[in-house]
Amino acid sequence: MAASILDYIKEELAGSSDVVYQSINVYGHACMLIYIPSIVDTLSMQEYVSTPLKSEANSEPDWPKFLERLDRGSAFAIPYVKVYEVKRAVELIVSGNALLCIDGLPCMYYFEIIHYQKRAVSESQNELVVIGPQEAFIEDIDTNLSLLRHIIKHADLKTKHFSIGKYTKTDVYLIYIEGLYNPQTLEEIQTSLEDISIDGILGISYLAEHMKQGHFSPFPLFQYTERPDSVAASLMEGRIGMLMDGTPSALLTPVTFMSLLQSSEDYYQSFYAGSWVRIVRLFFSMLSLVLPSLYVAITTFHSQIIPSNLLLTIASARENIPFSALTEALIMELTFEALREAGTRIPKPVGQTVSIIGGIVIGQAAVQAGIVSAPMVIVVSITGIASYIIPHMELGLIFRLLRFALLILGGTMGLLGVIVAVFVTYGHLANMRSYGTPFLQPIAPLVFRDWKDTFIRVPSQYMNKRSTSFTNRKNDRRQKKQ
Repeated sequence: MAASILDYIKEELAGSSDVVYQSINVYGHACMLIYIPSIVDTLSMQEYVSTPLKSEANSEPDWPKFLERLDRGSAFAIPYVKVYEVKRAVELIVSGNALLCIDGLPCMYYFEIIHYQKRAVSESQNELVVIGPQEAFIEDIDTNLSLLRHIIKHADLKTKHFSIGKYTKTDVYLIYIEGLYNPQTLEEIQTSLEDISIDGILGISYLAEHMKQGHFSPFPLFQYTERPDSVAASLMEGRIGMLMDGTPSALLTPVTFMSLLQSSEDYYQSFYAGSWVRIVRLFFSMLSLVLPSLYVAITTFHSQIIPSNLLLTIASARENIPFSALTEALIMELTFEALREAGTRIPKPVGQTVSIIGGIVIGQAAVQAGIVSAPMVIVVSITGIASYIIPHMELGLIFRLLRFALLILGGTMGLLGVIVAVFVTYGHLANMRSYGTPFLQPIAPLVFRDWKDTFIRVPSQYMNKRSTSFTNRKNDRRQKKQ
């Protein structure tokens, strides 16, 4: 081994006291095995690399024959690969590979025996289902790929590897099914991934933020999921997925507004139950967005449209309240947001108890103290519960943000402000595209063929054609003609 090679490696790894340099003499030639024990499978290395090298050292000298076997790839019982660039060799060492340098050879050999600590596959925490698979992704990308390939056992399942981050060198895999995806979409995503220049990515949301193509819309253009079955179903629809090492979630794109309101359990129940739950979810999702603003607008500017008995009840409840309906609603909404965030940060064993008891105690005390009215507590509570119906967190967060905008407009301009805000939001959504797919398809533009899996879910035997929102449209038209 050239001294300059070893000197360069030691210089690059200087200060890393956990790097091991194991020297082994084979037929009078110095061999150096370099690795980091904490991220290398040391048992495999000892069994398949170190021990065979020591056996060679103790056997009858035959250096040319050993080099010949080394070049053929038969010197060791596990695969190994040549590497000529010293900089690349350093990257391999810090990535968990064992590197073998041999005196007199211009190349080095590395053994991919990476062994990172990882947790076992567990149940999904954020996308719970009663019926259906319970497995969820973990932080190890190889495990995640195996979970996906366990579902889709077909040669058309393709993966493309990217290494992103100057310091983290994070593995990212682009996943799709050959013949189903839109080639233009795949090309755009690949270009976006190749253009990412960043020191490191610590979560898959980093990818989503860098790939929004300069789009500053608050609405998500990607769907997050931690369920392998959801990824598999999306790939078979013609969508494209991304898996990242170190993150127990996948990204799916293109995405539509209706796909963000669907849950995997819709397909594990009967189509009657799945359709009913989907209608309820859609209704309460919209209710969570507009209910507080409608209540404030009507009670402040349009009280004449409220039935007399109900109006008297609301008026008597607000008789001693010192704040306007808008201020009252903002106080309650901000308090509810604080309770929600606190419930997330509080340790799990006491989180739900504290948030529920805190909400009840604070709400009751506020009503008795005359700070807020009972009807407002009811409206905010219904809104809060309805917001949890949205299955995808990113869309739920945007709805919570927009709720405040609609609330202020409703409190200052009445129903006109709410209606204008809703139409502006709809117009914005109608103009949005997620990698070429209209965000509101199949509503805008109207594609009646895809309504079989939008507001309701028809029986599976009638869903024999893929949605035109995600598939390879040319192939889809050709299949239709045939």
